[in-house]
Amino acid sequence: MSIIDFRRRRSTAPTFVVVDRLHGRRADEVPGEEIAATVSSWLAELDVDSPLIDALELAVQKQDWPTVYALGERLSVDVMVA
Repeated sequence: MSIIDFRRRRSTAPTFVVVDRLHGRRADEVPGEEIAATVSSWLAELDVDSPLIDALELAVQKQDWPTVYALGERLSVDVMVA
């Protein structure tokens, strides 16, 4: 397989690095549609649930970075393009 074939087979969906600031800055690389599940599972370890989690995922998918930053501050997570 050539490098050109490999590049064609790669997914075009962007992935994001989500960093948990409450648990020793652990991080996961996930597709945009898995951000809410990832953050939700981290917060569940603290017995916390928040409606802001879905808003964060939506803001990432819309590439609304000021909103992503603001929501991330409240949820104690950082999100960046992988």
